Amino acid sequence: MNPSLSMSVALAVVLLANLLTKLWLSGRQVRHVAQHRQAVPATFAHTISLDAHQKAADYTLAKARVGLIDMALDAVLLMGWTLLGGLDALNQLTLNWLGAGMTQQLVLVVSFALIGGLIGLPLTLYQTFGIEQRFGFNNTTPALWVSDMLKGLLVGLVLGLPILALVLWLMDTGGATWWLYAWGALVAYQLLVMWIAPNVIMPLFNKFTPLEDNTLKERVTALMNRAGFTAKGFFVMDGSRRSAHSNAFFTGVGSAKRVVFFDTLLAQLNADEMEAVLAHELGHFKHRHILKMMLTSFAFSLGGLALLGWLSQQVWFYTGLGVSPNLNSSNSALALLLFMLTLPLVTFFVSPLSARRSRRFEFEADAYAVANSNAQALGSALLKLYQDNASTLTPDPWFVTFYYSHPPASQRLERIAA
Repeated sequence: MNPSLSMSVALAVVLLANLLTKLWLSGRQVRHVAQHRQAVPATFAHTISLDAHQKAADYTLAKARVGLIDMALDAVLLMGWTLLGGLDALNQLTLNWLGAGMTQQLVLVVSFALIGGLIGLPLTLYQTFGIEQRFGFNNTTPALWVSDMLKGLLVGLVLGLPILALVLWLMDTGGATWWLYAWGALVAYQLLVMWIAPNVIMPLFNKFTPLEDNTLKERVTALMNRAGFTAKGFFVMDGSRRSAHSNAFFTGVGSAKRVVFFDTLLAQLNADEMEAVLAHELGHFKHRHILKMMLTSFAFSLGGLALLGWLSQQVWFYTGLGVSPNLNSSNSALALLLFMLTLPLVTFFVSPLSARRSRRFEFEADAYAVANSNAQALGSALLKLYQDNASTLTPDPWFVTFYYSHPPASQRLERIAA
C-alpha cells in the first residue's frame, strides 16, 4: 500500500474509532443520568431538592443531545475538508484569486476559520438561545451576542494575524529547525496575551469594578497575605449580563494579576463561603498548578511543532488527506491546517491523562482550602455552585474519566469531609 493510501485509511480508521468512542461515552452518560433522575443520591438527600436534581439531569441530557449533533458535524466537516477535497478546493480558489505568496496563505487560513464558524453558527445560537435560555441561564440579548461575536472576530484578527504570519514566514524561511523558532515565538506570544488580557482584552467584553464589600475585602486580603499571594486588586465582573452561571478566578501574570469574582457568585455565597472559594483558587497558586499546566502545554506544543516540521516535508501527508501540494509555492498554510484538523483525533485518546491530572489538582486545591479556611463553608459553597450551575450529581464514571476536569461533587465533598 502506498503512503498516501495508507494515510487516507489511517484517517478513516482513527476518525471512526474517535466517533464510536465519543458515541459510547455519550450513551453511557445519558443512560446513567436518566437512570438516577428520579431520586436524589443519598449523600445529597438533605441538601439538594428533587426539583434541583431533576433540573440538573434534564440540563445534562439536553446538552448531551446537542453534543451528538456537534460530534456528527465535526466528523462530516473533517471528511469534507480532507478526503472529500474541501481544503484543496479552497486552496486552489485563493491561489487563482491572489496568486502565491503570504497574502494567499493568510487568506486561506482566515477563510477556513470563517467557513467553519459559519457552519457551526446555528448550533452555537441554539446552545445559547435554546438550551441556556430554556433552563434559565441565558441573559445574553441578541444585540449583545452579535457585539461579542464581532469584538471576538476583531480581537482574533488583530492578535492572531501577526503571529500567524510570523509562524508561516518561519516555516518558509527558517530551515529545518523552523519549528524551534516558531515555538519560541508562540511561547512569547502566549505570555504576552496573558499579560495584556486583564487590562486590554477582557474589558472589551465585560465591565470590571473594584470590590466594594470592605468586610469581604479584609478577609480575602488576610487570606492572601497568609498564602504569600499578591494581586493588583479585587474586582467584580458583570457576568450576569450574559449568564446566570458563576465563577471566581485569577487572571494575568506578574504584577498584572487580578482576583475576579462574578457578580452572580457574590449574590449566591456568604462571606465564609467566598473566603473558602478564594482559598481553593489560592491552593492552585500555592501548588503551582497554573505554572505546571503552562509548562506542560509548552512541552506538548514543542513536540507538536517538531512533528509538523517533519510531516510538512512528506508529500503523502498532503495527498493522503485529499490535498494536492503546491508545486511552485509554499505549502505551509496547508500543512498547518491539515495538522490542526487531524491532531485532535489522536489527542482525544490521551485526554483521560490530562483530565485525571486536572482532577488531582482540584483535590489538592480543595485540601489547601480546608487547611486555610472553613471546611464546612467550602462544602456548602460547592453544593451551591453545583446546584446553581445545574451540574449533575450522577455522572457516568467513564464519561468523567474522559471529560471532567473537575471531580464530581460526591468525590469532592467526601474528600473535604475526610
